[in-house]
Amino acid sequence: MSDIKINNITDRSATSGPVFAGISTVSTSAFMVMPSGPTEFRGGRGRAVFSRGSNPGTYLNTMDKVEIATTGNAIDFGDSSDNDHFPASCASSTRGLVMGGGGNPAEITTIEYVTISSSGGANDFGDLRIAYYTGSGLSNSTRGIIGGGQSAGSVYNTFTDFVVIATTGGSNFFGNLTARANMNQLSSAASSTRGLFAGGVNSNIIEFVTISTSGDAVDFGDLTIEKWMGDGGFSSPTRALFAGGYSTPALRASIDFVTIATLGNAADFGDLTAARQQVAATSSSTRGVVAGGEAPGISDIIDYVTIASTGNATDFGDLTAARRGFTGFSDVHGGLG
Repeated sequence: MSDIKINNITDRSATSGPVFAGISTVSTSAFMVMPSGPTEFRGGRGRAVFSRGSNPGTYLNTMDKVEIATTGNAIDFGDSSDNDHFPASCASSTRGLVMGGGGNPAEITTIEYVTISSSGGANDFGDLRIAYYTGSGLSNSTRGIIGGGQSAGSVYNTFTDFVVIATTGGSNFFGNLTARANMNQLSSAASSTRGLFAGGVNSNIIEFVTISTSGDAVDFGDLTIEKWMGDGGFSSPTRALFAGGYSTPALRASIDFVTIATLGNAADFGDLTAARQQVAATSSSTRGVVAGGEAPGISDIIDYVTIASTGNATDFGDLTAARRGFTGFSDVHGGLG
């Protein structure tokens, strides 16, 4: 076999170099390994997806997408297999999972998945161990965890379950959260090793789990105030933020932050552009986006913040439809490292 020596590669017009799309890696100084597999499975594109939700009298199966590094209005991604509200979600760099939900008319066990870099409908993944909604989800690149929520008969869950994102199948028991009187609509965020759950009705508790190891949650610290009716949690690989929510007697615009690898109480980060509860949030490693919610009218606002700084949120754009009680995930969130 003869060697082929190439000293220069240009485009077809010979006016500039070639454009390589996708993720490319150099294995040695001698050759380059080109991207392989379908484009939609290469991951890490910087896309956020928002799924389901409700506005008065209407349950939605709407899925929107935005590119986190830009600003502008959301566009249609496709449709969820269910139209209901208060699901949870988690994601790897290629796949997003939407878990549970309820209200139309009751809690469900459904877990569905989408390929984030594509645009299209959801696919069946499996089922939660029991039917519930208002849980909160987080993940690293391989494992997703859902915690809290409400099941039939207004029973408030104090457990966490996990799924392996790249597979399909049902959820499995992970461990227990600290008991609260009402586990509705916690907020959550993660690094690649540690997941945080925060809030709960009349609670300012923050607790953490080690994502790779099943077990009960451990005390982390406290939010600046008791806050619930999230889910406004998102993160970089090092910092977690918890935005919006409700605390007697009012809706909240406040954003708290913590350093995930440490223990301790949250500090003030700034405020959303408007006080609201039942939002959806996700992030890249540098920017967080917080969408929709109840303010008290149903909102289509999308805000963004720069996670490494502190300060008030800035307008990003609008959802395709105003809604509350929905969920957000991305292919570049802080849990992916």
